[in-house]
Amino acid sequence: MKLNFKPKLTSIENASLVRKFTILFIVMSLLPFVVLVYILTQYHNFGVINVSQGAQMLLMFLIGFGALVGFWGMRKSITKIQEVSKQTKEILKKSIPDLANIETEENEVAQLARTFNEVTKNLEDNIKRLEASKQTIQYVLSKIASGVSAQHTIDTFLELIIEITVKALDAKTGVLMLLDEKNQELYVKVASGFRDTLKDLRIKVGEEGPGWVAKNKKPLSIPQLNKAKQEEENELFVPPLLSVPLTYQDKLVGVLSVSGKTGGGNFGEDELLIVSNLASQTAIAVENDRLNHDAEETYLQTISALAIAVEARDTYSRGHLDRVSEYSIMIAKKLGLDDNLIKDVKDAAELHDIGKIGISDDILKKPGPLTEEETKIMHKHSIIGEAIIKPVRRLSSLCDIVRHHHEWLDGSGYPDGLKGDEISIGAKILCVVDAFDAMTSDRPYRKALSIDVAKGELRKYVGIRYDAKVVDALLSTI
Repeated sequence: MKLNFKPKLTSIENASLVRKFTILFIVMSLLPFVVLVYILTQYHNFGVINVSQGAQMLLMFLIGFGALVGFWGMRKSITKIQEVSKQTKEILKKSIPDLANIETEENEVAQLARTFNEVTKNLEDNIKRLEASKQTIQYVLSKIASGVSAQHTIDTFLELIIEITVKALDAKTGVLMLLDEKNQELYVKVASGFRDTLKDLRIKVGEEGPGWVAKNKKPLSIPQLNKAKQEEENELFVPPLLSVPLTYQDKLVGVLSVSGKTGGGNFGEDELLIVSNLASQTAIAVENDRLNHDAEETYLQTISALAIAVEARDTYSRGHLDRVSEYSIMIAKKLGLDDNLIKDVKDAAELHDIGKIGISDDILKKPGPLTEEETKIMHKHSIIGEAIIKPVRRLSSLCDIVRHHHEWLDGSGYPDGLKGDEISIGAKILCVVDAFDAMTSDRPYRKALSIDVAKGELRKYVGIRYDAKVVDALLSTI
């Protein structure tokens, strides 16, 4: 079998340093070694060294040429190491300031070693910072995810945002300020970490740190320069300070600021990025709440107009809403209900018949008794009323009272047939007051009853239709 072996000669230009130095060492040392062996062999065999002058010149030339080639190759390799070291140092100086402290008098290998040591250290620091940022982001997201579902108003949501921002950044204080467009001032919406309340604090746009941020719509980071001074001061917006704008479609909504570090030091770029992202999302939430509030105001005005329209349709019930509201407030106060519930009872009284807008005049103004089918239709007015007010978030607490103000204690009321304690106190109050005013008012099918007769009817059905405490409270006020 014939073997075709052809040695392949290639350039050592791109070879590894070990291979380069190996080849260059052979070039520099092999020929002198061969000459030395030749001379020793002649002396051993013949006792003399017999080399012609021409051979001597050739050997000297070859030895010199080999040394020159080896020197040139090694110098070229070392020069490349110098260039790599210099370029690496210049590039990394921009992001690693400590590299500037490496002494230029050191040899290139030492400089390169120290450069890579600094790079390694810097990478380790970056990894630690990234890990810390990751943990911070995870903390923020987990807190928002666990808390946002339980938040019913924008205020509680903003309190959650400022709380987790302060904790996540290890800050001492945090404050979220919104813009008063009319006066061009920032006012405090929520704050965390302050001993005293900041409800009266206002900052003109352009003044102090947050004011500057509001005017320029740019984030502001002020490092802590004098630690002792910072510890002595008990003021707002002391360094280290991060202040970022809340903007929505380039419209300024407010400013979010955090200041102080419980563990010392300053805020970094990663923390500025986190606060900026939170501010961006918070601005969207605030603006959406404003839009929803405007829509609710419009809808509420429409509902109020509907309530007036209902009363205007029926000449016999004019003034009914005002009287029911007045009686309901007196009873609620007599029973010692809290202010919020008293307000709910009052508002529900003013809107309890709004569902009659969906009942035809043929039924609503019928001069005689209603048929069974007509009665079923009339009974739907409380359900219609609830459906009308339900979309308004601030009226959500009225839904139960409006829906159930015709429920009776024995379960024979409508629309859900609730019994006893299943009926809320607000619905019980409205049930009694609505019935009393209906009995003492003219209706298409009968004349108004006297107050004494109406009182007797209420007492007759105590415990059956009406709550005893509510009836007693009403009768004691009229």
